[in-house]
Amino acid sequence: MKSEINLSWKEGMAFETEVNGHKLFLDAAESGGGKDLGPRPKALVMVALAGCTGMDVVSILEKMRVKLDNFDVKVSGEITDEHPKQFTSMHITYEFWGKDLEPEKLQKAIDLSTEKYCGVSATLKKSIPITHSILIHSL
Repeated sequence: MKSEINLSWKEGMAFETEVNGHKLFLDAAESGGGKDLGPRPKALVMVALAGCTGMDVVSILEKMRVKLDNFDVKVSGEITDEHPKQFTSMHITYEFWGKDLEPEKLQKAIDLSTEKYCGVSATLKKSIPITHSILIHSL
């Protein structure tokens, strides 16, 4: 299988793409020569990781019949100061809200995502360490 996107330069540092039928603009901050018309590429890498593992976890928990009231996935990344400015590590925080949530089931869903299903995680962890933590809020 092959995946492909097309990124078109618009002006300055701004680019536009269409992903799954949705238009997306990327741009640099004004301090970097852009007009801040969209997110930066490195932030989108973190969004891709959060989205990939988050969708996995929700899907797995639904199959386990775990009811969530809310769920957030936060990703933080350490980036080098020198060029090429690149990630040296990432940390995922999975934050769950619900009644009578079983930590073992939540951990199993996360493990399945990070070890088996999430292609973004599998790709990134070939070059950087990715850790995670869990926060559970009982209602």
